[in-house]
Amino acid sequence: MRRDLALPLAFAMTAAAGTAQGQQERTMPSETTQVRTETLARGLEHPWAMDFLPDGRMLVTERPGRLRVVGKDGELSEPLAGVPKVFAEGQGGLLDVAVAPDFAQSRQVYLSYAEPGGNRTAGTAVARARMTADATGLENVEVIFRQTPKVDDSKHFGSRLAFTRDGRLFVTLGERFKFDPAQDLADHLGTVVRLNLDGSVPEDNPFAQRDGARPEIWSYGHRNIEAAAIHPRTGALWIAEMGPKGGDELNRPEAGKNYGWPLVSHGEHYDGRNIPDPSTRPDLAGVVHQWTPVISPSGMVFYTGDLFDGWRGSTLIGGLSAKAIVRVALEGDRFAGEERIPLNARVRDVLQGPDGAVYAATDEANGRILRLTPAARGAAREGAPGRTEGAAAD
Repeated sequence: MRRDLALPLAFAMTAAAGTAQGQQERTMPSETTQVRTETLARGLEHPWAMDFLPDGRMLVTERPGRLRVVGKDGELSEPLAGVPKVFAEGQGGLLDVAVAPDFAQSRQVYLSYAEPGGNRTAGTAVARARMTADATGLENVEVIFRQTPKVDDSKHFGSRLAFTRDGRLFVTLGERFKFDPAQDLADHLGTVVRLNLDGSVPEDNPFAQRDGARPEIWSYGHRNIEAAAIHPRTGALWIAEMGPKGGDELNRPEAGKNYGWPLVSHGEHYDGRNIPDPSTRPDLAGVVHQWTPVISPSGMVFYTGDLFDGWRGSTLIGGLSAKAIVRVALEGDRFAGEERIPLNARVRDVLQGPDGAVYAATDEANGRILRLTPAARGAAREGAPGRTEGAAAD
């Protein structure tokens, strides 16, 4: 469950389970510890997101439109019934999954996905549903948000979900590769939206009372946000978003602020055309950190566990083109340094488990769920960790 990860949940991996899945292990150095990676599950088609259930099992989305349960031994369930129909083209498909904060009582899960429209259009949507008692399907599926407008492109759906402490839901949205609409408050393209858990609009949203603006908008001027997490100490939303040719950004989106795309960027257009540097527009919100060359961030979590010495309080970001987990150290709200844990694979999502281990999903046709532990403190096995990815970034 993607909230306060210091949860009293039992979660154990066994040597027999690892062997059953044919897990490969190898050890690699981190600046702070030796990291071991093992394959928990394989055979997933472009897994996009993960979240833990209270019993220690994991929900995983596959981009073509499947939702599966991964057991503690790595066993994959059959696809769950009742998943909404998705637009599975380009970067579209079934995207994020988030287990509701009150799942133990409600059994609700939230899904974001590319929803098909007419004339080959699509837009990001969010649905909530109740997982059946036997965990084989979803029922009472309800769409609580639809990005407006749907457009005829298969890129930049964004789409991470983050629950807040005060019972709200942040949804990150790409600008669908349409550029200028990210500056238009009359649409949802290139925005972060903030919702009540039933999809209604919080009265204190920054544009809730402004004529001509979408009341769900929290911040705007974003490009494509596939990484988001709530800071465990402050409760603030943090995101990492993809720039063009250069200029991936780490941001802390604040209510009502404009983050500049496509007016400014630390990168340039793919055809080499210049984009004005952010320093030319001090009226726009600045970034916490930028990456050029890019890492292509996808998936993000703040590490709150005790397994990894020196990692507590860092944010861990999946890197598609980096083929690594990027660990960013912070001092308050300031960037204080980074290191990369190379995995030789496009990392689509990263998550902390209730056992304090770090889990990663690889964006491959035969994708895997990987488990990272410190080599010196992991389970008693020979070998070590490994990840594998390789393809163009989003």
